[in-house]
Amino acid sequence: MSKKKLIRFGVSLNLNLLADFDYLIRAEKYKNRSQAIADLIKERLISSKWKRADKQVAAVVSLVYNHHQRALVNKIVNVQHDFQKLIISTQHIHLDHDNCLEIIATKGKVKEIINLTHRLRAIKGIKHASLTTTTSGRDFS
Repeated sequence: MSKKKLIRFGVSLNLNLLADFDYLIRAEKYKNRSQAIADLIKERLISSKWKRADKQVAAVVSLVYNHHQRALVNKIVNVQHDFQKLIISTQHIHLDHDNCLEIIATKGKVKEIINLTHRLRAIKGIKHASLTTTTSGRDFS
């Protein structure tokens, strides 16, 4: 196992911003500021790389909808079939008697995943659609 070289650097922050950051660190159970700062940097780098990526990326599309709405489920499934090369897995969850959560795990090119998300979001009857981006894991060890 190789050891990674650590570099120390200083950060100057407004006292109120630092207090809010320390609150966040405690709330999210970080052991120290360094871990929290490293995660924030990784999150920003992943987001930036994801948006301009021309390679395989990963993302999750989440949908909330009323499954009783006429033909809605068929429309969702039809769009998924149009993008089957991107979809790794789907999970259907019953939130209550009327509402369902559909989680769609994807892997592919950024533009294609965004296109899938837009197509699903545009279906009449979708209450909420979100796209959560992440790394394929190769960018960070």
